[in-house]
Amino acid sequence: MTVRNSSLYSLSTGAPKRRWGVELGGGGRKDRISDALPSPPGYNPNMQICSETQRSPDSQKLVVKKAWDLALGPIKGVPMNLFLLYMSGNSISIFPIMMVGMMLMRPCKALFATNATFSTFEGTQAILQKATYLLGNLAQIGLALYKCQSLGLLPTHASDWLAFQEPASQVEFVHGGFGLW
Repeated sequence: MTVRNSSLYSLSTGAPKRRWGVELGGGGRKDRISDALPSPPGYNPNMQICSETQRSPDSQKLVVKKAWDLALGPIKGVPMNLFLLYMSGNSISIFPIMMVGMMLMRPCKALFATNATFSTFEGTQAILQKATYLLGNLAQIGLALYKCQSLGLLPTHASDWLAFQEPASQVEFVHGGFGLW
């Protein structure tokens, strides 16, 4: 690339040119600007490119750590889901039903996609990581089923299935609070 003071008209087209122009073809000159400049700091032209198959021990540790973070993700979500279920209440309305629906659907989808989730991770701990991931998702499903039972949505009595059975009657009533004397 050469910067030079060109004539006012282009030789090939005859159109007016700018007073200062840049010729990208090099103009036949042997010396280039890149030869005159030093290499940037940290650049080594003799450096070999590392292949993708070679991994350092630190990167192996990072892959294992990432796999364990993925495996422990459902277990880490259990306290948050417990709090959300507590805050949604025990009345049958749209918010608790949506919460229970999401708490059932997400772990079920995750259980069916376990092999796809862990397809990039391999090693000696892969089976243990998958088992931890499965147990965490089963714990999430257990929470959702408990919430369904507390809402009265699960058929747990014979009267829920059979029309001739009497529904279960509540024997005790407990009320909290303080009594006034």
